[in-house]
Amino acid sequence: MLSEERRREILELLRSDGRVLVSDLARRFRTSLITIRKDLESLHGKGELERTHGGALPIRTGAIQDQTLHEKERLHRNEKLRIAAAAARMIRPSQVIILDSGTTTTAIARGCRHVRNLTVITNATNIAAELADSNVEVVLTGGTLRKNSFSLVGPLAEESLRKLSADMLFLAVDGFHVTYGLTTPNQLEARVNRAMSDSARRTIVVSDSSKFGRRSLSLIMPVSSVHEAITDRGIPKPDLKALREAEVEVTIV
Repeated sequence: MLSEERRREILELLRSDGRVLVSDLARRFRTSLITIRKDLESLHGKGELERTHGGALPIRTGAIQDQTLHEKERLHRNEKLRIAAAAARMIRPSQVIILDSGTTTTAIARGCRHVRNLTVITNATNIAAELADSNVEVVLTGGTLRKNSFSLVGPLAEESLRKLSADMLFLAVDGFHVTYGLTTPNQLEARVNRAMSDSARRTIVVSDSSKFGRRSLSLIMPVSSVHEAITDRGIPKPDLKALREAEVEVTIV
């Protein structure tokens, strides 16, 4: 059997069974574990499946729900706190940073309350409230409030960001697909995130490993627009390799 024929059959099995295991596939096709792993990594790189330890799952596409901030707070909490701590250590006095809305970026805000002469630009009303009694100068974009994320979106938010300049953007995403790009369920949020990246000299994605291999409705930007990513040890090895080959600096916590 040719490799392309085998890979097509692997995708058929994945669609019918909901998951595939390396060991089962090796027995089925009477080939080595190494060959099957190469097949899965090739299909993962093309965005046709999600690689997992010991096998693969169907790719999760537009089904990513637009969850509320409170719902997101309960997910992968420890990983998010470690990622936020690593991000906060990067921030220096007198810098200007942008924080988009999200649970990880909210944790970053808590970690930089005492940085001297720091300015934070944000579209997240909860982050502005978090920093209201701190030493940080807060610049809040205008815009229309998205109630489930406490974020400001729309033309007013985008226009205000175009008139500002920052050292770094810390961007939280719902989906991080190494070939497709960074995604979010909301189109207006994606537009604001792009404006943030355009205003910052350096874009740093803060994302726990569960977001890798996922795609949602709205594309924010390709991976080529990312300078650095901070994630946890669960990142799939093929994704880590792809990011480093794309010259994205990766910090693992």
